[in-house]
Amino acid sequence: MTAPLREVGAANWEARADVVVVGTGVAGLTAALTAHELGLRVLVITKASAEDGNTRWAQGGVAVVLPGQHDAGDSVDRHIADTLTAGAGLCDELATAAIIQDGPAAVRKLMRLGAAFDLGEGGKFARTREGGHSAFRVVHAGGDATGAEVERALLSSVRDGRVPVLHNHIAVQALHTPAGQVAGLQVLDGDGVPGVLRAPAVLLATGGLGQLFQATSNPEVATADGLALALRAGAAVADVEFVQFHPTVLFTGAGARGRCPLVTEAVRGEGAVLVDAFGERVMTGVHPLGDLAPRDVVAAAITRRMTETGTNHVYLDATHLGGEAFRRRFPTVHAACEEVGVDPATDGIPVAPAAHFACGGVMSTVDGRTSLTGLYAAGEVARTGLHGANRLASNSLLEGLVVGARAARAIAFDRGAGLLGDPRAVEVTDLPAALVADREPLQDAMSRYAGIGRDAAGLAAALSALESSVHRPLRTHRAVEDAALALAARALLTAADARTESRGCHVRLDHPGRDDARWLRSLPLRLDVSGQPVLLSTIALGGAA
Repeated sequence: MTAPLREVGAANWEARADVVVVGTGVAGLTAALTAHELGLRVLVITKASAEDGNTRWAQGGVAVVLPGQHDAGDSVDRHIADTLTAGAGLCDELATAAIIQDGPAAVRKLMRLGAAFDLGEGGKFARTREGGHSAFRVVHAGGDATGAEVERALLSSVRDGRVPVLHNHIAVQALHTPAGQVAGLQVLDGDGVPGVLRAPAVLLATGGLGQLFQATSNPEVATADGLALALRAGAAVADVEFVQFHPTVLFTGAGARGRCPLVTEAVRGEGAVLVDAFGERVMTGVHPLGDLAPRDVVAAAITRRMTETGTNHVYLDATHLGGEAFRRRFPTVHAACEEVGVDPATDGIPVAPAAHFACGGVMSTVDGRTSLTGLYAAGEVARTGLHGANRLASNSLLEGLVVGARAARAIAFDRGAGLLGDPRAVEVTDLPAALVADREPLQDAMSRYAGIGRDAAGLAAALSALESSVHRPLRTHRAVEDAALALAARALLTAADARTESRGCHVRLDHPGRDDARWLRSLPLRLDVSGQPVLLSTIALGGAA
């Protein structure tokens, strides 16, 4: 599938393909398999093992309206409407419709690859409901292990020999032709040895930036690598100020850091309710959908209640389900509760909001095309316009399946039309240098000043925490990650400071109202000549082309 590894120029080794896919989550693997089916030589790289991405941690399911399987009155149009409502005015309507309409076919293809979804009475899909959804349309697998089943099915198809995967390889920078097209990557292997991957198309499917915060539902690999690589390559990003905090992450202590167990929203879909330390309902009178309000609304309500009561968590009461029923329906959550000594049959589950999902990212169309020829993006790293200012629950696996496949088809088309660059012409240089942050102080500052509830003074304080960043060569995996986090933080803080309103999961305490007259628009950023993120002019909401 690729050229033999060999000594080459300024690098120690190289490989060649028609397309390099960076990431082994739902978007990356779907793209790789689709590109292979289209006859392209595909090479996949991942900075850890193939299983270590975010996809396997997704619990709730895939939001999709399947013919003959949906609630009476539900429809694709209703799913679109729920998504637009959750996105608080910033969803791209054309992109949203295109992705959701492609959902049923994407799920059927996944099932042909061997994915097994839970079935209910009559052999139909078992469906649940999550926050912001007006119907039971979330299909799931393994009770609350949907992401793990999706990942298993995709990896099993990759591992049958169809697509080669380089493990423990981290992408450092995009390589350009003299004409400015992206046609390769500079990478570090597991031993830190630099190499070059030459390909006329590079697809970023690197996931999100949860590790920018002290506590997150994301695994350790979610360090904004793709976002930073795209920015340094010259691509535009947008909506990066919108980071969704999941309302119900298992509270394991005030000093918890890194990945914390998720308590899927589907628990509330099955009737669980949020209560505070005094047993009072949290969501009463807050929103018409109550405990199943959109995630930004619930996370903000929990944060307010914790402030009012002087506590650092609330409780999710699912005792009505009974112990055995809860264990069968939510085995992953039940096991996590057991580890911290909580019995959902008799105890409230301690929960608190934690960083969960980046609603923005590298600006791309629903076909994965970015502002740079040869560079594509899919999944959480991409800003397609589906999520706007707040993601509707369980639209993420859907987006990865749909956009991953569409991006592969776009690459095949662009290559066949002669639109891509010649990878033989890329200019290979020494490893780049960048500002590298001290991770834990940065996480602490971002959690304190740029989490749920921001103001100008706090955003300035978070920016000041970046002043201690050191400019040094990116010669280790850790340096690449910490440089990515530093750049992602600066981009997020720049956009959050500029957006002087509260919308979706961006809450400004000093500007609590939503201001459609000024801010019903996305804020695109690029790097200036000094390498700093700067705002560009307003962009139109129209990403379905």
